Amino acid sequence: MRKDHITWDEYFMGIAKLAAERSKDPNTQVGACIVNDDHKIISVGYNGMPTGINDKKMPWAREGDFLKTKYPYVCHAELNAILNSNTDLRGCTLYVALFPCNECAKAVIQAGIKKVVYADDKYAKTDGVKASKMMLKKCHVKTHKYKPSGKTVEIKL
Repeated sequence: MRKDHITWDEYFMGIAKLAAERSKDPNTQVGACIVNDDHKIISVGYNGMPTGINDKKMPWAREGDFLKTKYPYVCHAELNAILNSNTDLRGCTLYVALFPCNECAKAVIQAGIKKVVYADDKYAKTDGVKASKMMLKKCHVKTHKYKPSGKTVEIKL
C-alpha cells in the first residue's frame, strides 16, 4: 500500500485552496469545501460576485466610498459553498482558507455545519471574527486550525 498519500484534511483543504483560485478578487482569494461524515464532498465555493453579475463591471477596491468597494457585493466562499449545495448540511464539516466572518458564521450555524477547519485566522482581532467565534462556540460548532504538513502537490492543467 502506498504510504505517502495525502490525509483527508490535506485533501479537503487542498480542494478549498484550489477553489480559491477561481476568485477574481485581486487581493483576497478564499475557497471553501463542505464534506459529510463519509468524506464525500458536498459543495465548494469561493469568494466572488453573485451569479449573474459581470465581475469585470464591479468594483474590487478595498477602500473608499462603500458602494465603490467590493464589500457590499462579494459573496464569501463559505456562503457560496452553502448556497451551492443541494442537500442537507447538518453535521457536515467546512474546510475554509480563512476563518469565517460573523455573517458567514451565521450561515454556517443555520445550515447545521458542526465543524470548521480553517487555514488562516489573520482577522482574529477584528470584532467580526470575535463575534463569529462567540456564536460558533455558543452553538457548539467545533473549530480548529489546519496544521499544514508542508507537502506540495503539483497539478498541471
